[in-house]
Amino acid sequence: MPDTLFGFLNIDKPLGLTSHDVVARVRRVARQTVGKTKVGHAGTLDPLATGVLIVCLGHATRLSEYAMVSTKQYRAEITLGIETDTYDAEGEIIAQADASYVTQDAIIDAYQPYLGAFDQMPPIYSAIKKDGKKLYEIARSDQDIDLRELGIEARPVTIHAIELLAYDAPKITLDVTCSAGTYIRSLAHDIGAQLGVGAHLSGLVRTRSGNFHVDKATNLDDLLENTAWDTHLIDPADALSDWQTIVLTDEQASDIQLGRFINKDDILQDDYVMATMPDGHLLAVLENRDNHWKPHKVFLPQA
Repeated sequence: MPDTLFGFLNIDKPLGLTSHDVVARVRRVARQTVGKTKVGHAGTLDPLATGVLIVCLGHATRLSEYAMVSTKQYRAEITLGIETDTYDAEGEIIAQADASYVTQDAIIDAYQPYLGAFDQMPPIYSAIKKDGKKLYEIARSDQDIDLRELGIEARPVTIHAIELLAYDAPKITLDVTCSAGTYIRSLAHDIGAQLGVGAHLSGLVRTRSGNFHVDKATNLDDLLENTAWDTHLIDPADALSDWQTIVLTDEQASDIQLGRFINKDDILQDDYVMATMPDGHLLAVLENRDNHWKPHKVFLPQA
């Protein structure tokens, strides 16, 4: 393992673990090997979900907000005819119906209204906070609460594509490409409502998060047993390669490290860009300020 950690790990989160569990295990091994190390993640997965979990190491934790908002892709298994209070397999069954008559064409028609941009109501059993308390904590104490009465509003999301991969009644498998913040549990619930039989999310794999793909993800146990993480550590410049990037001159790099603005002599219009050294090292995130780039987050080269 390198002496100083700065980058991302693409971990295939195991079934049954929370995202926090994975971070805690990685942090424990990292601290045993290189000392105190910041570890975080970029995008929570529920315990019943598996797949891509981006773990941030060292100063890359300061980039988690950028990795978190990337486009997501999921393989979702939905069971028709059984509705649960949590919208997934962890919850209590609250309604059942015969779904044997549902056709493949009906399923495709049922998810059409959720393609594109729309406002999605989050599930009551979620980690969204109200007055400092998570919604699922409120739900456990009061089964009859109404989200709108709590002041929780539907949130804008975008589902870019849905593909029906398989239908073996009563289970359907969908490939879903969507914006960050989309609740696949809510999508499963809404599809069941559209079909008139109810449904819940019975399995979920995050197959992609931005540039991170599940077929290139690392098994958690293998990672922790082999602490030579060099082959698994993904450079931030590679992880965020879909961002607009500028290569700094030595003079510009010196100014950035001193917190100075640099002249904006390019045509890039993005609010933020990545700035790298000639050797590819990510030095900073720069903010667009009229005719200048302002240092927003600076990552000094490690000695």
